Amino acid sequence: MITLDGESLTLEQVSAVARAGEEAELAAEALKRMRHSRGVVEAMAAGDKPIYGVNTGFGQLADVRIEPGDLETLQHNILRSHACGVGEPLPEDVVRAMMLIRANVLAKGLSGIRTQVAKRLLALLNKGVTPVAPSRGSVGASGDLAPLAHMALVLTGEGSAWFNGKLMPGGEALEAAGVAPLTLQAKEGISLVNGTQAMLGVGGLALLDAEDLAEAADAACALSLDALKGTPRAFDERLHEARPHPGQQASAARLRAWLEGSEIRASHQACRRVQDAYSLRCAPQVHGAAADALAEVRRVVSIELNAATDNPLVFGDEVISGGNFHGQHLALVFDYSSIALCSLAGISERRVDRLVNPALNEGLPPFLTTHAGLESGLMMLQVTAAALVAELRVLATPASPGSITTSGNKEDFVSMGMTAALKFRDAVALARQVLAIEFVVALHALETLRPSKTGTRLELLRGELAGIVRPVLEDRPRSAEIEAVSVWLRGWRTRKSAWCS
Repeated sequence: MITLDGESLTLEQVSAVARAGEEAELAAEALKRMRHSRGVVEAMAAGDKPIYGVNTGFGQLADVRIEPGDLETLQHNILRSHACGVGEPLPEDVVRAMMLIRANVLAKGLSGIRTQVAKRLLALLNKGVTPVAPSRGSVGASGDLAPLAHMALVLTGEGSAWFNGKLMPGGEALEAAGVAPLTLQAKEGISLVNGTQAMLGVGGLALLDAEDLAEAADAACALSLDALKGTPRAFDERLHEARPHPGQQASAARLRAWLEGSEIRASHQACRRVQDAYSLRCAPQVHGAAADALAEVRRVVSIELNAATDNPLVFGDEVISGGNFHGQHLALVFDYSSIALCSLAGISERRVDRLVNPALNEGLPPFLTTHAGLESGLMMLQVTAAALVAELRVLATPASPGSITTSGNKEDFVSMGMTAALKFRDAVALARQVLAIEFVVALHALETLRPSKTGTRLELLRGELAGIVRPVLEDRPRSAEIEAVSVWLRGWRTRKSAWCS
């Protein structure tokens, strides 16, 4: 059980709930804070002073005063009017992440909503009711209004949801799960849709996967380097102490560990080659830079997980309107992430080319085939990798500079953070496939060097992949192998203990 207090939620906890079905609850102290801020909102709602989103319209209509008898209708209307997303639905793990993070935001006690709202959100989460939220429609300004509105509608018995593997109307899903629909009161609708939780759910889960790829890239590189009879000399600890970027140092250390005990390395220590190509020699610098970029993304994401991002917020007995819902922090780092993954995949594709290209892979069969000409070998795997990298370059084009004014010019500079997050998610999938190709090609190349073995840890990894990759040099379709390794890479975080002390 994960306890939400609005202050200490981690990305790993989000993953545990979103992907592994862990349940969540509200901390007692959070409930106390929520009750206090709710009292402030109720007192103000009963008064004559205009409070944005409580007794006024929204956005350009903020100057329109709402009559007391219409305050509940106002909150339901904001969900209905804002639920206009389009495109394929967000994956269930992303929506579950959105729900958890949103509940954690409410647990800070600054939103002024009843405790029942956050409790009901967690009830849906714990019982497995997953709202359907289209992926497109957010500009990341007043938060992720459209996807969050689709999520929140199910709380009221509207919208659509998944339950027990079946898609059904929101009201039916609530009834099947034994959860009563919620009637929203003053400020509660806007408190459910103002925020960055959709882009954070997409990008946060993508970040976990990207961190795995940054580590797996070192293993792929080590396999390729040994297959090409390269030297680990460039990974000497002293070199990287002289340029002490944390990611670079960690990458070099992993490469040294992967290659330790290599019989292939021992067999050519007397060769006259002085330096390897950059894709091998500079791997710690490139992989490390990507890892450091992702470390900065994690820093920002960790803050955002426990940030109050709705509007207005309640401080003591005062309600203040501001712009904490703006997604610029996330938009910038998610763009940064896509650029980092493009470089990680780009250098991997260059190593793939060196493994198959007869002009570059001295000592290996042309295109890793024993009947060159009659067979094409693994030639086309490099072509596929090149196509993926080309697409990654498109995804590396930043979304964050692309503001388009919305809401009658009230929201005149928006973040496009959701676009950046979706690009990041797609970049992770493509980069994973490029690395999968490198694993396949490097394992085939190493097979030609038998009986010599690579590093001790790499041999353990090689043994686990033996049931997935059949290193037989004959022409056959390779898509299934690539996809199988890509799926295998998704479990890197849980598998790596088998090879890393």
